[in-house]
Amino acid sequence: MGTVGLGAWQLGADWGQVTEDEAFATLGAAVDAGVTFIDTADVYGDGRSEQIVGRFAKGRPELTVATKMGRRLEQIPANYVMPNFRAWNERSRQNLGVDTLDLVQLHCPPTPVYSTDAVFDALDTLVAEQKIAAYGVSVETCEEALTAIARPGVASVQIILNAFRLKPLERVLPAARAAGVGIIARVPLASGLLSGRYDEHTTFGADDHRTYNRQGEAFDVGETFSGVDFRTGLEAVRRLAPVVPEGLTMAQFALRWILDQPGVSVVIPGARNASQATANAAAASAAPLPPATLEAVEAVYDDLIRPQVHDRW
Repeated sequence: MGTVGLGAWQLGADWGQVTEDEAFATLGAAVDAGVTFIDTADVYGDGRSEQIVGRFAKGRPELTVATKMGRRLEQIPANYVMPNFRAWNERSRQNLGVDTLDLVQLHCPPTPVYSTDAVFDALDTLVAEQKIAAYGVSVETCEEALTAIARPGVASVQIILNAFRLKPLERVLPAARAAGVGIIARVPLASGLLSGRYDEHTTFGADDHRTYNRQGEAFDVGETFSGVDFRTGLEAVRRLAPVVPEGLTMAQFALRWILDQPGVSVVIPGARNASQATANAAAASAAPLPPATLEAVEAVYDDLIRPQVHDRW
């Protein structure tokens, strides 16, 4: 059974401004609600997210802090080499204030990186040197995930998984279970679409990726609304609303759906404030969804979402 963690992208940048006080309140509320896994990256706010999380996590050994590396340089395979790994690792350890990073993930690198032996030899070396305790990958596609799962040293695969992104259920989750690899489910609310709080009139700030990356202008379009057209996503949410169990919000329902998928280790919704973090964590204690509800999610996906996303990632 998976658990609810916290994604800390919002605490760095790209979702509108979050003050440091708000960030600490969000982290505190998440931990008070039982969260023990926090996911950040070296590029979130150019290190701001790591620094905030590091200060918060100091003296809290029960917390696992995962970070990511690789997107500080141009995205070409030639940049995924040991000297860069060492530099990125040193910076993240300084930002987080630790000697050993709990988990480092390659941050959606170019596809050939997953097939490069030297990359994983370098990561094994960092583990042997106790610079990192474990390593994983964050992927865009199911094929990348399957390539990574076949690597013996990979501890985790972070992948987009939500009610609008069902493809990982087919092969990735079964392969991860068989290999003993953890699955970290990201973009669980499809960039907020599955919160049920948006409509055709919703606008986002200029500094929000939901404004500037809708066509993939800044990074993979699958990271914004899971690659689903905004209006199509709204229609899908409206169709799902009648099957949300009493007592759950749409967001909690979406998180519970992910937790019910066999092989999910942790789901990492972001939160901009304490109340969001508390509400998200509550999904972990909700009852599993009944089979008829899971079928309803699949039916909406097949009808509206599958044609847009299934063959792309």
